[in-house]
Order: sequence, then structure tokens, then C-alpha cells
Amino acid sequence: MTRTTCFNFLPKSPKILLLVAALGAAFNAHAQIKVGVSISTTGPAASLGIPEKNTIALLPNEIAGQKVQYIVLDDASDATQAVKNARKLVSEDKVDLLIGSSVTPTSLAMLEVAAETETPMITIAGAARIVEPMDAKRRWVFKTTQHDGQMAAAITQHMSNSGVKTMGFIGFADAYGEGWYAEAAKYAPARKIKLVANERYARTDTSVTGQILKLMSANPDAILIAGSGTPAALPQKALRERGYKGKIYQTHGVANSDFLRVCGADCEGTFVPVGPMLVANQLPDSNPIKKTALTYVNKYTAAHGKDSVSTFGGHAWDASILLAEAAKTAVPKAKPGTKEFRAALRDSLEGLKNVPASHGVFNMSPTNHQGMDQRSQVMVKIEKGAWKYVP
Repeated sequence: MTRTTCFNFLPKSPKILLLVAALGAAFNAHAQIKVGVSISTTGPAASLGIPEKNTIALLPNEIAGQKVQYIVLDDASDATQAVKNARKLVSEDKVDLLIGSSVTPTSLAMLEVAAETETPMITIAGAARIVEPMDAKRRWVFKTTQHDGQMAAAITQHMSNSGVKTMGFIGFADAYGEGWYAEAAKYAPARKIKLVANERYARTDTSVTGQILKLMSANPDAILIAGSGTPAALPQKALRERGYKGKIYQTHGVANSDFLRVCGADCEGTFVPVGPMLVANQLPDSNPIKKTALTYVNKYTAAHGKDSVSTFGGHAWDASILLAEAAKTAVPKAKPGTKEFRAALRDSLEGLKNVPASHGVFNMSPTNHQGMDQRSQVMVKIEKGAWKYVP
């Protein structure tokens, strides 16, 4: 005999029904802000993800009068895993905000989940295409890293000032490399620099001999390597091994000590545009970012030792700064754990103005979800295994 339980005894009073609905909403909400983090602590992008994970451990556990819980997952530098992580964080953990991922392909994959579930997301990856052009999906995503376009402008300007007339390019065979080539192809002609070679390689490749031979046969005055993390050292070492004497530029995707360790002496003299945080102690006191940047640098090095800080951890730190500022206006509007709070948080992020962080001063708008200007980058030169600020 099947037993069925009915609830026809419940009163039909509108007041009672409203009370039941309110209790249901309160049950679904949570008394703290939940932040879901998907980053690459293993795989080719691990040198980015590990300092990001270390930084998450340093973030405040209370903002805007609310406790904060951070749930950190590893996506192994894989876009499919990044999607799985994002879906778990949203559907099972009921997070109010997503942070991630470490690189462009994984962030683009997470973007789809953020938009579908209407969950605000702060990416800590590089490519402008994650937040541009603005559309119904990208309205849910914000960014704490410098655009590849901003950095390409800085690189080509430095090349022009240094007398470079021809340029070779080698980048990752994915969205990061494609995005960088598009920006280089846009800015180089404006500086009267001719692109004479264009090569690609995979993040997991162990040899780029063929590509390097093609690059060198074009005899460019300078070569731009558009890679990130330790895999960006591979073409640089191959160029030095083959005796290339021209100028070499890397992107801000290499700005950590692991890259310097792996690349070693082969990176001596390389130019890199980076966020000001990486050389905060070398900046003039008049720099508007120096004070905030030093706060992060000092906190991270106190936990992990001298010379341990990386630009990538700074991007995660800046994500927490944006969250803390946005929560000030979102919390009074809705309770964490609700759709209304996620919407309020998104709106608050979009309205942030003049927020100093470790990499720049943020001014968001409905059409600009990155919000940094040229104050967000400086040029450095690798000298004796360290970053040297170039005024």
C-alpha cells in the first residue's frame, strides 16, 4: 500500500502564505558572503595559480559587516575543468561571486557559466576579449588585470623609442596568443614597426626549434613572446641558444619568480610591461598606486618570504578589494545567498569609481568592466635575475 502525505490542512490565509514564502527565502539565503574561486594550481599555468591561491589565504574574512567564505578549486589549467568548477561553485556551494581563472582560455569558459546563472565574476586573466565587447554575457564579468592592448601599446612604444623597425612574434596557440597577436598587429604599424614573422606553440610543447628558425630567418630587430608562466621561457631559451642578438620582449604573463628561475640567464636584458605592484618599492612616492601595492607586497612577503611576490597574486588581491568596495552598497540592498544580492553586487561593481588597488586605480562603467588606465603599467628590464624599473 502506497502512503501519500497531503498538506491540505494548511491555512489558506494570504498572510500565512507570505510568511511561508519569506521563511523559504530566508532558508535559501546564507548569513555570509560566499566566494567561489577556480584557479590553476596545477598544469601549465601553475606558476600563476599557486601565488593566487596563496593570496586568497590572506584575504579578509569579513567585509561590509558580513563574514566571507572562500571556496578554492583547482582547474588544472583546463577549460573543461574550469566549467565544472564554476558549475559546482554556483549550483552546490551557492556562491555569490566567482573569481577566476588564472589564464584566458579557462576564464572564457567560466564566463559562460557566470552569464547563464547570473553570477558576478571577477577574472584575473589577461585578454581584453574576456570583457570586450560588452554584451549580455560579459555584463556579468569584471577584470583586475591589464588588457593585452594596454601592454601591447607600451611594448610597441618602447620598441619605437629604441629604434626597432621590424618585429617577430611567437605566442601560445590559444586565445592568449591570438589576442596578443591581434593587439600587436594593431599597435605595431602605428609605431611604424613592421611585423615580419608570426609563429605559435602549445603551452605543453617541449621544443620550438622549427618556429625559432623561422623567426630568425626573418631577422627582426625585436621579438615579442606572448606566453604566460614558465612555458613562456621555452622560446626565449631557444632564441638565446640559437644566438639571437636582437631585443626580446615578454608579456605581463611572465611576471613572477618562477619564470625568472626557469628562464635563468637567458632572460637577461628582456623587457616586460608589468603592473606597478611588482616593483612597488622602486616607484616614486608620487605614484598613486604605490601605497596600496606595498600593503599587499608586505603582507605576502611576510607570509611567504623575500622575493616571493608575483603580479598574479596581486590580481587576486585586487579582486578582493573590488568585492569589498562593491559589498558596501550591495549588502544593504539584499541578503547574501540570493539572486537579488548577486544582481546588486554586479551593479555595485559596475559603479565603482577611483578605487586604488595594487595594480591600478579602478573606474568601472556599463561599457568598461576593467576600468584601468595607463597608470596600471610600468616597463621593467630583467637584470641579474630581478625586475628593474625603467622610468
